[in-house]
Amino acid sequence: MAVSRRKLLQGALVAAGTVPLFGCESLTSKATQWLGQDIPEKSSVAESKEIDRDFHLLSRATYGIWPGDLDRLRNMGAAAWLDEQLHPERIDDRACELRARRFESIHLDTATCFEFKKPFLRDELTRHALVRAIYSRRQLYEVMVGFWSDHLNIDIGKGDAIYAKATDDRTVIRPHALGKFRDLIAASATSAAMLIYLDGKENRRPSPQSIPNENYGRELLELHTLGVDGGYTQKDVYEVARCLTGWSIHTPWQRGQVFFDPAQHDDGAKQVLGHTIAAGGGEKDLQSVLDIVCKHPSTARHIAGKLAKHFVCEDPPPKLVEKIAETFTRTDGDIKSLLSCIFTEAEFYKHPGAKIKRPFHFIASSLRALAADTYAHQSLTEYLNRMGQGTFQYPTPDGYPDIGSRWVSTMLWRWNFALGVCCNSVPDVSADLPRLATAIGAITAPDKTDKIDIYNLFAHFIGRKPTEAELGALREYLAQSRGKASAAQKQELVGLVLASPAFQRC
Repeated sequence: MAVSRRKLLQGALVAAGTVPLFGCESLTSKATQWLGQDIPEKSSVAESKEIDRDFHLLSRATYGIWPGDLDRLRNMGAAAWLDEQLHPERIDDRACELRARRFESIHLDTATCFEFKKPFLRDELTRHALVRAIYSRRQLYEVMVGFWSDHLNIDIGKGDAIYAKATDDRTVIRPHALGKFRDLIAASATSAAMLIYLDGKENRRPSPQSIPNENYGRELLELHTLGVDGGYTQKDVYEVARCLTGWSIHTPWQRGQVFFDPAQHDDGAKQVLGHTIAAGGGEKDLQSVLDIVCKHPSTARHIAGKLAKHFVCEDPPPKLVEKIAETFTRTDGDIKSLLSCIFTEAEFYKHPGAKIKRPFHFIASSLRALAADTYAHQSLTEYLNRMGQGTFQYPTPDGYPDIGSRWVSTMLWRWNFALGVCCNSVPDVSADLPRLATAIGAITAPDKTDKIDIYNLFAHFIGRKPTEAELGALREYLAQSRGKASAAQKQELVGLVLASPAFQRC
């Protein structure tokens, strides 16, 4: 009798003493607790009136604090913690892998993904991204996966892009998220998903009379490398488009595989940003273009500015951007070096709580702070859609905005989510609030669970003690219980903290 790949994998996992790949969620959750992904007995909270320095680092370099993270960072020291995060291969992430492996289509090639319906693929792509953001111990890596997914945005709603997006995530974004910038751009340029989304597969010039498709060439210059004010001209866009002719995708034979067709390539000489690309280069013209644009000083400034805006503040100081750009040039676009530069600069620590979380960050940080148990079913991911950040669904190539003002209109849905998740009214999401409260010192005596330490509760989620106004608002709510909070009121109290203006920021 033939043995299926699925049965073979199940047998291998059982033999290895791990949880079956397609086992029930409750069993997987129990296994992740055995692997240490749980609420510790005691978890320190910030003690000052200003946002704690270490909490600030965790707020920006991760998708939010998990109970116990603050203790671990303090014990290691910020430098050692950052070094560990910059080398994710050193971090044991088996607990997250157990949750993420259940999304089968994520691990399949493009041709096989055509066997699934689009809603199923969209669901798995979204759930996979959210589960990794919540549970991965390789947090900075996941943050950079999100950053580059926006930088090299692909709307899975266009054409057949959805069938190729899992491959793009697996072979373009993730392998290069902490690598060299040029390698990342080179992988993206020949990604089937990108060729579909920005019409690169339609860029053909079999004769001098043919007009090349400029769509990808324009975005390569305007968004991916030099930036809109990077100094290129319309002539440069046209010449880059000529260089990129001939790349296409097999269909139906070897469906989804990218190939170069010399017959559709403009093999004449080109002029790109003052550089001559000799005739006869064929598919090497692409590499010539990437060499030119990735070494251009405007690219260093553009990437430095985006990173500073994402990790420091919306209007980063020019001196900081220049220093990051210098690091880009000196290290040939080494992403780890860029992040080290940012997180070790004094300027980074001057802007705590200055950024408004985007919906994906808000939901992930809420669930991490609660140490919630979820597999990101539609009941959860629908909140992303309601808040306006459906994963991989932004229609234009610039990706979801990294500007706080763009997201303030989503607050009602945030409040609904905050109260819902704390009151266990979001299906398939659970949080052990009494255990969390005990760990952070919000409940100091097991026999007096009606007494809540608002200071510790607030500090765990926000990274500082509450102001008098914040304290007054929470006390006023508790006063309605006449000194003894019910279980429902304690849940709602946590929901109010998650819905507070302070938690919307990082």
